[in-house]
Parts: sequence; structure tokens; C-alpha cells
Amino acid sequence: MSLRIVVTVKYVPDATGDRHFADDLTVDRDDVDGLLSELDEYAVEQALRIAESSDDAEVTVLTVGPEDAGEALRKALSMGADKAIHIEGDDLHGTDAIGTSLVLAKAIEKAGYDLVISGMASTDGVGGIVPALLAERLGVPQVTLVSEVSVDGSAVRGRRDGDTASEQLEARLPAIVSVTDQSGEARYPSFKEIMAAKKRPVESWDLSDLDIESDEVGLEGAYTAVESAAARTARTAGTIVKHEGEGGKQLAAFLAERTFI
Repeated sequence: MSLRIVVTVKYVPDATGDRHFADDLTVDRDDVDGLLSELDEYAVEQALRIAESSDDAEVTVLTVGPEDAGEALRKALSMGADKAIHIEGDDLHGTDAIGTSLVLAKAIEKAGYDLVISGMASTDGVGGIVPALLAERLGVPQVTLVSEVSVDGSAVRGRRDGDTASEQLEARLPAIVSVTDQSGEARYPSFKEIMAAKKRPVESWDLSDLDIESDEVGLEGAYTAVESAAARTARTAGTIVKHEGEGGKQLAAFLAERTFI
């Protein structure tokens, strides 16, 4: 039986762009380019490695987001994923992590799965809670924040590295896994794969396909909300200490004034 791997990915604003909030205090995506979250690239990479080591496996990438989020799916497909599912709709605007986990869980159940792989967090929200929420909603074990992952028969194994020790974890499939940015560098899509990705299937679903009511998601259904936002103070020019015989004293005085020493 084929090993069904689903990778959850997110389309995020480019961190190098000028990001700001819209009037409803959600991220204004119209004024900044988006891309596949870098941390999710590691999840796609690990899914592909597992599939390559398996006799029969299929990798599906899944995202929730606006129309432009299809670009994130195309990037994952060009890396080598077999197919993609895009959950979209105006009612999803403003959905928080809890609502997103509901949509993802319903979609994962509809698609069918043995293993779900996620990045450790998104590069915009940086909450890192969606994998655990998915495990709870789906009623399956979770192996999170692993820097090494493999599948052996009906079990998934991973290594979680801490400050003082490394843990070897194991769970029976089906299961949820999240991988860190230490799990292995994501591959760069080849021209052949980029062209092949254009022919790989991308399904588009909405809330009605998942039996989810509009008031369960979006700003109306969110459990969390941004109450206020302000632009970050612009960085000021630093202090330059020229070494002309008294540089050490000047540096020490500068650090002492700010209680660094």
C-alpha cells in the first residue's frame, strides 16, 4: 500500500519586504511579495527523502491561503512533490492558528494520509503550534521539532536535539511530524522539475468541500486577535569608536553606561 505523505505549507510575506498591517490589523499582502515559507521547504525536503527511500509513496502539498498562495504550491511541486491541494476563499481571511488547524485537519482527512509533515513554524506568525493542534484534531501521535526523521514500516522515528541532550522518538503511523531547519538543506528545483511541476495536479477546495461553516474561521471565528499595531522605530546610526590610543577606554565607558559591563 502506498505511503501517503501530506506536507502542510504556508505562503508568507517576504521578510525582506516592507511589511505592514491593513486597516483590519491583518497583514497587508497587497504591498509585499510572497513566497513559500523557508521553514516549510525543510518539511518538503524531508517528505521527498522519505518518499525516495520508500518502494511506493506519494507526496501531497497542502496550503490554506489566497489565490497567490498557489505560488507556494508550485515551488513545492517543482521540488518534486506529486500533487497539491489549495484551500481558498474569502471567508478564510483573518483565520488564526486554531482556525487554520481546523481547515487543515478536515482537508487532510479528506485527502487521506499516513504521515503529515510540517515545518517547525511559519516565518511570519512563528507560533509553532499548528502541528500539535493537528495531532489533537486528528487524534494521532505527534513527533515534533525533529532534526532527523525516517519511516520504518508502520512507525516514524525522529531525533529531537535539545540544549543538553538528544531524544530518539518513535510513533506509530498515522502521525504528525514537524522538522527543524537542521533537518537537511532543501533541494534547489532543477529546470526539468520546474517544467514538470506545471503539469502536476493542483486541486482547489473551499469551505463547503470540507463541511466547515464560515463563522468557524476568518476574523469572526478567530480565538485570537491583534488589538493594536504600530510601526517599529527606525534604527538609528550606531556609535563609532575610533582607536587612536583611547579606543579601549571609550568602548568600556560606552558599555558601562548601558550596564552591559
